[in-house]
Amino acid sequence: MLNKSRRGSRHVLCLVSAAVLAVLFAATAFIPAVKTVSISNAKSAGSRFYSKQALSGFCISYTHSVNKGRVHDYYSCTSDNELVVDATSFVSYGAGIPEASETSGAVFSLNEDEYKISGLNRRIPNLLMAVGVIAEHSITIGNREFFLKDFFAPQTSVLIKVKKVPLLEYAVHKL
Repeated sequence: MLNKSRRGSRHVLCLVSAAVLAVLFAATAFIPAVKTVSISNAKSAGSRFYSKQALSGFCISYTHSVNKGRVHDYYSCTSDNELVVDATSFVSYGAGIPEASETSGAVFSLNEDEYKISGLNRRIPNLLMAVGVIAEHSITIGNREFFLKDFFAPQTSVLIKVKKVPLLEYAVHKL
């Protein structure tokens, strides 16, 4: 009789352990818990990548369509999940390049290689952009540069935003 009781206890323990494992799996698979910068196809959930390191800041770079110079836009992330355009640097003015006078507190500077406008402090909920055919769009996170055409077809609409994702999804799609 004692052996039956022990087997019953083991069975209950196994069931409880299985239930705990199922709950933990569900939590990692479905509950958004990891704050990241998400880079995704805006029209399809299939192509997406996540970076926790980008929460410390990142740079979007591209070749300007008119002046053919390289433009670098620097972003940071806020605690309330917004992006902030902090600065831009470029080799010459062209369409879409801001003037420092357009933004209160912005500072224009020049060094021998480029112009820079810092202090832009433009808060945006997300960044929607199209991967250019010849623009060579890239995102630099830390010291690693990723060309968006390596992840998305040219002319794909890409959405960049701060969001929480499940741990399992982050592990599968992290940069």
